[in-house]
Amino acid sequence: MADQVRKQAIEARLERFVDAHGDPTAAVMAEFYRRFPDAQASFAHHSPHNPVQLEEEMVGNTVYYLLCWFENPVEARIYFDTSVPHHRVALAVPPDWFRGLIETVIDVIETGAPAADLAEQGAWNDMREGLVGLVERNRFE
Repeated sequence: MADQVRKQAIEARLERFVDAHGDPTAAVMAEFYRRFPDAQASFAHHSPHNPVQLEEEMVGNTVYYLLCWFENPVEARIYFDTSVPHHRVALAVPPDWFRGLIETVIDVIETGAPAADLAEQGAWNDMREGLVGLVERNRFE
């Protein structure tokens, strides 16, 4: 499947989710904190006056990289190659939380908007593998 077609598959599923459920941030963060309860204190620590804004920013960034993965994977590589180590070293955010947020965003969207067909699911699987792979290659533990 060509990259433009796969990008359209990502966009279509995300649009179906938003049409049915609205902004995914609240659902994503509830599930993320269920999976990683210690992360909630980190969000509050790094944004004590408005952790919700930080949550929205992190979910928004993740969605952005979902959308641009097939169109511009180099941009994602540059971001993750700098952001994962920075978060780990400077902010004490473990790679598991970084990976966990990516997977939670994808899981929430996939659950809320089932794939239209096998090709669409394949694009989502490839995108997940690519983004998670960028976290893993920057783990350095």
